[in-house]
Amino acid sequence: MAHILAPSLLSADFTDLRSAVKLVDESPAQWLHLDVMDGVFVPNISYGPSLIKAIRPLTKKVFDTHLMIVDPDRYISVFKDAGSDVLTVHLEACTHLHRTVQAIKAAGMKAGVSLNPHTSVNGLEDIIADLDLVLVMSVNPGFGGQKFIANTYSKLNRLRDLRAQKGSHALLEVDGGVGMDNRDELLKNGADVLVAGNSVFGANDPVSAIKALMAA
Repeated sequence: MAHILAPSLLSADFTDLRSAVKLVDESPAQWLHLDVMDGVFVPNISYGPSLIKAIRPLTKKVFDTHLMIVDPDRYISVFKDAGSDVLTVHLEACTHLHRTVQAIKAAGMKAGVSLNPHTSVNGLEDIIADLDLVLVMSVNPGFGGQKFIANTYSKLNRLRDLRAQKGSHALLEVDGGVGMDNRDELLKNGADVLVAGNSVFGANDPVSAIKALMAA
């Protein structure tokens, strides 16, 4: 299976989001990654469901929504109504993770769980078979443009082994510091989905950057 590229809207020009979404819509990238931050779970505030709902009519690309918020259960239906296709919550933010995952699926979305850099993959042992996606944070969440954490490679390998052991079909996604300098190594170590922020929207030619990141 060819890998999936999910340009991250967090790195786009917020004074012209329509153009940013149009750029992704007309590119070969399959997903659009949407980072929702509440200033509590992470030390930054980004945007919420109203913005996602506003841009939903601009593209048919998969909306890959990543909730970096406390108490995400309260907002599952809200993000479904806003147009999210994949909804990812943090293991560290969920007291009853199985219940949260089942609620996401019941709402009609694919369910993902994200792990912060310090969080062991072992916490997914009893839930990975129920997941559609596991998001590995390769930087500490909250801000774009951070340096990639090299331990991500071994973490991907451990997740790949766990996925096989549990008979899971979850996609393995990586977010943070992803670019051409580490793309091949990430794919070699098991990444199925690459989230790219600055390496796309900070490039002189974002469309060429997308094509390069997606090349076989």
